Amino acid sequence: MTHTRIKICGITSAEHALVAAACGADAIGLVFYAKSPRCVSAQQAAEIVAALPPFISVVGLFVNELPTEIERILSTVAIDVLQFHGDESVSFCKQFARPWIKALRVKHDTDISAACREFEGSRGILLDAWMEGVPGGTGKTFDWQLAADTLPAPIVLAGGLNENNVAAAIAAVCPAAVDVSGGVESEPGIKDANKIKRFIAAVRAAEQHVDG
Repeated sequence: MTHTRIKICGITSAEHALVAAACGADAIGLVFYAKSPRCVSAQQAAEIVAALPPFISVVGLFVNELPTEIERILSTVAIDVLQFHGDESVSFCKQFARPWIKALRVKHDTDISAACREFEGSRGILLDAWMEGVPGGTGKTFDWQLAADTLPAPIVLAGGLNENNVAAAIAAVCPAAVDVSGGVESEPGIKDANKIKRFIAAVRAAEQHVDG
């Protein structure tokens, strides 16, 4: 049976983290990027993680951050997986003794297979839409057919997903996981419990369709 893992990214409060968990999310994402409206401090992040029930994975998102700052956050926050959205190399990503995911901003001519091979050792490759000067959280989709072929790494599909298009995205790409942020918000950084519920329900319904 297909099980598409679900990450609700850009969580900024314990309340929203608990809603995501109660609705069936597999993971939450905490953003440590100062330019993001979803950025949290290490103290905020630690409070959010402390409120989580067991077996919900915590993903920390970084963009071209200094290793010392990442280590400082890791010493305070119980992060399970690191997600890198900048120009980080494989050797950079591997140095923190944590599973990691590398984000790829997809253009029409992006060689996704080559990127998967370049970042061998990652837990997966996250595919997001390319936008000039924006490392992630664009709220835009990309051409899913670019990722429709079998790829040499698990794919985490992101970029403009919401309750209305996630079924089509899963049908097109068959990703290992989907990652949503703006698609379940009432405004940037503020999650909407009903949108989270409907998004997760749409993913689970799409799985049944794929299996059928």
